[in-house]
Amino acid sequence: MDTRLPVQPLAAASAPAVAAPDTPAPSGRRGRARSEAEILAVAEEVFATYGLHGATTAKIADRAGIPKANIHYYFSTKEALYLRVLKDILEEWLSAAAFDVEDAARPALERYIRAKLNYSRERPQASKVWANEILNGAPLIRAHLEDRLLAWVDAKAAVIQGWIDRGELAPVDPRHLLFSIWATTQHYSDFATQITILLRKEALEADDFEQAAQLLTQMVLGGLATGR
Repeated sequence: MDTRLPVQPLAAASAPAVAAPDTPAPSGRRGRARSEAEILAVAEEVFATYGLHGATTAKIADRAGIPKANIHYYFSTKEALYLRVLKDILEEWLSAAAFDVEDAARPALERYIRAKLNYSRERPQASKVWANEILNGAPLIRAHLEDRLLAWVDAKAAVIQGWIDRGELAPVDPRHLLFSIWATTQHYSDFATQITILLRKEALEADDFEQAAQLLTQMVLGGLATGR
């Protein structure tokens, strides 16, 4: 029986069309949240394409089809919008690791690997925005790394160490295991152009991500899981 967990597509994350300038802005908290989400989705694409310094709120507004003033109604500066995009990316990544020490190591790690690949497949622009920020020394997100991400890594490293102590995983540095999973799964978004050229394809397909999921799961679990 095939017990592999399928790579499930995430909810659609492509940039939605923001209300046209002559369309009244939705009122209330729900309307504000929807407008912010639409702006953030477009901003993610623009920041991925141009970087922080090359992107402008005018470019974001133009792609969204709204006046630039609408952007500044929700976000006072370009940097504030960029930081919000980064924080949202991080929170979505962290939510993918829904495992705890009570879970069995093997299925939990497979779910995590597949969730990370799902994100690379469905949100490649988000990964590129994040990579650009880190490659530039994390000038805006550093405080969040030293607070939110560090605490999260400490907590998940403790979970992985618990699996090791129970004999479910071979001894390994939990943090380096997380780094390796991040590097291999995000490669499929950050280096998608290189991969498609080497695979002689116009774009990566669902089967490519499934093959990657099987390989990465085999590499991690085949090398570390003890079968207990």
